[in-house]
Amino acid sequence: MSEALAGLPGLRITDPRRISVEVHAHLRELIVSGTLEPGTELKQAELARVFAVSRAPLREAFRMLQEEGLVVGELNQRSRVAGFDPDELELLYAARIALEALGVRLTAGRLTAAEAKDAATALREMDRANRASDMTSWSRAHHRFHRIVVIRCGARVLRTVASYAEQSEPYVRAFQARHRDLFPDRHREHVAILDAVLAGDRDLAARLMAEHLAGTARRVLCDFTPDRPAGAVEEAVAYASALGSSGE
Repeated sequence: MSEALAGLPGLRITDPRRISVEVHAHLRELIVSGTLEPGTELKQAELARVFAVSRAPLREAFRMLQEEGLVVGELNQRSRVAGFDPDELELLYAARIALEALGVRLTAGRLTAAEAKDAATALREMDRANRASDMTSWSRAHHRFHRIVVIRCGARVLRTVASYAEQSEPYVRAFQARHRDLFPDRHREHVAILDAVLAGDRDLAARLMAEHLAGTARRVLCDFTPDRPAGAVEEAVAYASALGSSGE
């Protein structure tokens, strides 16, 4: 067994009816947390032994990981943890900026009291999780916050937004690993976005969301490819900022 796989933590199945879902969640966390580094070869037979599961749920878990862009390779052959792809990051974040800036515009001034309370709770959970260095809990609260502030864009678009957010997770973790000192600034950005949404200021909410997402993309691109411009990201920011002056 390869050294990278031999040291993996085991998996405790809590629901035998959802083995593939639990295997997927476990593998996904190992990848986005960096425990399984980019380029690590993933052998299904070895992972089946490590996790004490059959090959069938592993194949389904691998299929889901491939759809998320976290694993590359042939489905029934050896796969690898996907590496950093600057083109993917740039286009993924450009799409997120366009969709989520529109989403906050549609949501601004339209949150229910319960939704507003849930968003504020998510912010507090993010702050607590960061102080405890619990990035798994932080990530869950972070996804919930971003979903709430764009919630009026409709169920179908929300599914797309959620999918893009999931695919962004390795890049978010890369940002966190290198820029933990910036968390207070990023937290203030989240607070400002929620304040703008609650105040019904659609233009401000869209600009803040666009710059917030672009900040992650710019820094991660600069970390890994410092001389590469983020053209698509900047175009998306310009588009999001222009929405309010388009004579809607």
